[in-house]
Amino acid sequence: MPEVVPLPEPTAQVPMLFGERATSALLPWAWAVERLTAARNYWVVTVRADSSPHARPLWCVWLEDGLWFTTGSQAVKSLRANPHVSVNLEDGSESLIVEGVAEAVRTASDLERFCAAYNAKYSHTAVPSGDEIADADGPIGPAFRVRPSKVYGWQADMGDPTRWTFPEAAPS
Repeated sequence: MPEVVPLPEPTAQVPMLFGERATSALLPWAWAVERLTAARNYWVVTVRADSSPHARPLWCVWLEDGLWFTTGSQAVKSLRANPHVSVNLEDGSESLIVEGVAEAVRTASDLERFCAAYNAKYSHTAVPSGDEIADADGPIGPAFRVRPSKVYGWQADMGDPTRWTFPEAAPS
């Protein structure tokens, strides 16, 4: 079984908002992980081959090595052409935005781990099917993992805005 490589601890910084830096406290990374784990619906935003945006709500699971989802939609075509994504939680009051690169995951042990977490969270019937995911209704599509480069979050009324940057990514 391949070793799971957990995400490194990110660095928290105050992001630029509306052309200036906020002066509030920084949120702890645990605040973001709690919301990434508990959310039900996530808006996954990709870029089509013609450079137009594509957004759709998906079910996702947060695991120690990133944010996972499966889809058979336009997103698969888009991700094959450009793997960069933005994933947004549906709560606009306490916002959380993940930016990163989605990679297709095809190993049996990783797909089994994803399906176990997905089924537990959503009471679903997902199973590995070759190098993709299926359920009781048939094929769904490939599984993707997003290892974030940056995550932005803030509480209600833009309180305590925070940008978490992971070691592999330069801040912007």
